[in-house]
Amino acid sequence: MGRRRRGRRSRALGRSTPAGLVARYTTLLFATLITIGPLLWELSTSLKSKSEDVYAATPQFVPHHPTFDNYGEVARTIPVWHFAANSLVVAILCVAGNLVGATFAGFALARLRFRGRGLVFGLFLSALLLPAEVTIISQFQTITRLGLGDSLLGVALPGMIGALNVLLMRNAFLSIPQDIDEAAVIDGATVLQRIRFVGLPNVKGTLAVIAILTFIGAWDDFLWPLLVLQTPSNLTLTVGLSYLKSTFSADPRTIAAGAMIALVPILVLFVCLQRLFFKGVGEGAVKG
Repeated sequence: MGRRRRGRRSRALGRSTPAGLVARYTTLLFATLITIGPLLWELSTSLKSKSEDVYAATPQFVPHHPTFDNYGEVARTIPVWHFAANSLVVAILCVAGNLVGATFAGFALARLRFRGRGLVFGLFLSALLLPAEVTIISQFQTITRLGLGDSLLGVALPGMIGALNVLLMRNAFLSIPQDIDEAAVIDGATVLQRIRFVGLPNVKGTLAVIAILTFIGAWDDFLWPLLVLQTPSNLTLTVGLSYLKSTFSADPRTIAAGAMIALVPILVLFVCLQRLFFKGVGEGAVKG
């Protein structure tokens, strides 16, 4: 009887009234317009020809004469592919640093017993309370004194391990049953073997989340590369795209085309890792 009642109750909760369906899809449509709408508008602007007025009182969403000339104009105005290669180097360094550093640090906080572990965990938590702008001056002074100013390594170094990523990996390792880890210790597995054969196969989703978020953060960062880099050939893509807007001319079609070029690598990475990404969102949650 108890099972039947629970089954009836679950089916009742799963039913949707017509008003509920309307409210649900209206909310989804509204959220889609807010998130995807600006992206589609930028894409539309990048495809508009010079003859179309983008400043009209009632602008048209669909271009009358679609063209890819604006993308060619971006390549003719700035060395966009060179800037993209610089951004890719910075992003790869940041992703690699976080995947390795956050994995080891997260495993240490989750599984290893050492004096001061609680203090270290508290320091990582406190690092999340400080906005990046608070420490940007000290970071710039440190990078300069290390002789890494005006270099891609100097841009990537502060972002090669993040406190949030360490905490994400800690929670992911804590979600692994303790018995499995203890069995590996009894079998004589070293710390590195426990990470490789026990930990990593169970936290692939979290690693994908960290990789995607770190790549997006490094690829889209503007303020930090602007402070560190001075040589034009070392500029990243986000900083280089600012040259599309000069003092005497600023074509919104070309600027939109540059924004679309910068968006492509992020979309490609997310499409490739989306299955692991959505799996990683649930890792570390409470399991019943």
